[in-house]
Amino acid sequence: MPATYVRIARHSAASTAVVALIMAAVSLGIGGTKGLVGAALGIALVAVFFSISVVAVGRAARISPQAMMVTALVTYIVKILVLLFFVVRYSNTTAFSTRLFGLSALACILAWCAAQVYWSLKLKFLYVEPRGDG
Repeated sequence: MPATYVRIARHSAASTAVVALIMAAVSLGIGGTKGLVGAALGIALVAVFFSISVVAVGRAARISPQAMMVTALVTYIVKILVLLFFVVRYSNTTAFSTRLFGLSALACILAWCAAQVYWSLKLKFLYVEPRGDG
């Protein structure tokens, strides 16, 4: 994985962690313990999903751009199906606040995406990798 993308991912994770802490505090204030549990589960789900994507796409990038794109699409589809499973399975639970689960997950997803865009635009990097055999 290119060093620039590692920096972008690191900055995005840090930005998302700040939003996650805010959402956990807000959820605790709004929903009490059940709100905090819902927020924690939403935050954990987003963290796991984005970690899987970063690792899988990073490994595929070593092979080829085509492998990287296929890996990104496959991991996206698998994550959507897993999310669908969790939403259907736990839609009527009373163990945690499903609304704060969804709100926290959405806030973290948007924070991650916004940070990716921001840091991608802010950091300078080569669009074409120079050949080493000069």
